[in-house]
Amino acid sequence: QLQLVESGGGLVQPGGSLRLSCAASGGTLDYYVIGWFRQAPGKEREGISCISSYDDSTYYADSVEGRFTISRDNAKNTVYLQMNSLKPEDTAVYYCTAEFITTLQAVCRTGGGRYWGQGTQVTVSS
Repeated sequence: QLQLVESGGGLVQPGGSLRLSCAASGGTLDYYVIGWFRQAPGKEREGISCISSYDDSTYYADSVEGRFTISRDNAKNTVYLQMNSLKPEDTAVYYCTAEFITTLQAVCRTGGGRYWGQGTQVTVSS
């Protein structure tokens, strides 16, 4: 059973940066699509970025394109989300999710995968 644990959230000023980590255990991320979702108070959960472990293709939502970068480290079985130029509207709980042998769109644009982490809070405020 794959388990995902997010870390790296916190409080940051507008314009600042954070790097989130999603560490997997109980299995390897090979052949998985891993995604980052976020949910702000009163809003629906939004898929913001996904990466495929078998061809390194990526997806970004328009709201984060050009500011966020998703990457993976196979040796550490970890996926990262580098977030730059953060805005107050990026404030949310950020979750990682994973699904086996599927497409980026199936994870990022249809509600995520089978496996989810517990979330990490990101607050952008001065």
